[in-house]
Parts: sequence; structure tokens; C-alpha cells
Amino acid sequence: MEPWAPCPFEKLHPSQLNRDDAFHMALAFNLAVDAWRANEVPIGAIVVCGGEVVGAAHNEIKRTGDPTAHAEVLAITQAASRIGDWRLNACSLYVTKEPCPMCAGACIMSRVGRVVWGCHDPKMGCLGGAIGLHEVKGLVHRVAVQGGVLEQPCREILQAYFALKREESPGAA
Repeated sequence: MEPWAPCPFEKLHPSQLNRDDAFHMALAFNLAVDAWRANEVPIGAIVVCGGEVVGAAHNEIKRTGDPTAHAEVLAITQAASRIGDWRLNACSLYVTKEPCPMCAGACIMSRVGRVVWGCHDPKMGCLGGAIGLHEVKGLVHRVAVQGGVLEQPCREILQAYFALKREESPGAA
């Protein structure tokens, strides 16, 4: 797909010396920049297992025509394939926006051990925003959740993207 507008955000260059949550979220943010450049909603996700990135993706809904091609689902699928098991208990998912209902469900069903998200989504977020899907009684698996890591750049790239989309097509975005 042709790029629609230059991305005003630069990729981050985190230090390799401190591989903490901010480091991993910076890698996910860089995938969000790639998504923007591909005219996709700028959300990026990575899955880390044993300190190694085993899945990395950005939204690819427009390119694939697949409404389930969210960054989280794609990264989880890659991770399961890479480690050879659908159970990702020892893995952490880093995503630039709080997961939607589908992606929160994918985190639970794939047994992701921990989800770290960048910006809060009070309307569609399902790991503490609109609802806490991970807190439903009776679930076989509990996902640990941490929000607000690199919140400002993760929020700003989404806000800028949708502001440009609204300018491009008033009433559409």
C-alpha cells in the first residue's frame, strides 16, 4: 500500500544496555511508525520470551483486508510459531495501545504471562480501560497487566494519525 503522509514521528533508539519495559515499548513504538508509513493505524506490538523478541508486528488490516490483523494477534501468532507452543506463559507482550476486546482475548487464550501497554484506551481497551477482561471470574489463565509505559509518544502518534485522517476525510476517521 502506498504511504499516505510522511510520519512526523522519528523512530526511538533505546539503549541496548537496559532492556527494561521502556526499551521493549520503544521497539513496539518503532513498529507503530512503520504502520503509519504503510497507512495503517499506528499500533505496534512485540512478544518477548527469555529476553528475546520472538514476535513483532504492526497493524496490517488494510494491507491484508483482514479485520483480525491487529498488531497483537500477529505478534502472538509469530511468537507461538517461533517457540513451538501456543502457550506463551513465559512471554510478555508489549503493545503501544491498550488491547481491544479481540486482542485482550487473544492474550488470555494464548496464555501470555504479562501484557505491557503504552496508552490507555477508555473506549475500547479491555485490560483496564473500558473493562478488565483479564479480571473476569472463572478464567483459567490470569494475565498480569502494566499500563502507561512510554504513554506520551504512544498516545501522540495515534492522535496525530487520526487528526490527519479527519482532515483528509471530514466525518470519516
